[in-house]
Amino acid sequence: ELTATITTVPRPPALCCFRNKGMRTRLGCLSHKSDSCSDFTAILPDKPNRALKRLSTEEATRWADSFDVLLSHKYGVAAFRAFLKTEFSEENLEFWLACEEFKKTRSTAKLVSKAHRIFEEFVDVQAPREVNIDFQTREATRKNMQEPSLTCFDQAQGKVHSLMEKDSYPRFLRSKMYLDLLSQNQRRLS
Repeated sequence: ELTATITTVPRPPALCCFRNKGMRTRLGCLSHKSDSCSDFTAILPDKPNRALKRLSTEEATRWADSFDVLLSHKYGVAAFRAFLKTEFSEENLEFWLACEEFKKTRSTAKLVSKAHRIFEEFVDVQAPREVNIDFQTREATRKNMQEPSLTCFDQAQGKVHSLMEKDSYPRFLRSKMYLDLLSQNQRRLS
């Protein structure tokens, strides 16, 4: 009499779950995504060639002056977003931008619905695009949601801004994408 034993091999946790941000960043190195200027030009707000002609080397160079200078320039935001996508961390920028847009809300009814949408998308535990903030900040933001105001995300937004400024922004400035963009603009002017 023959008996067969079927052995199942469990998948390693790293392949089963991409919610771990550190693991997603490490897996980013294995992806086929590139860190080149061509990836940046594919997502520019305008047609890439026209956009690059409008973007001066001086403007792109100023992005290195400060993180806020980068965030104040639409092509800077586009380039930084493209870079963050290669690191699987674009939710940080998207949350920061959503908060900036939220602060412009004038209608009380819209303010409440927008606040809940942002909270559910970025702040709540297990949110689809959960940002990396500490427990105290998350809980303070949750309490702010009881009576949403234009400042209800300020603490969380500040933490995310600080995280991007200290962590992602320096890597962006050293990235092939940014350096290619600078050299491409310089070649265009030569």
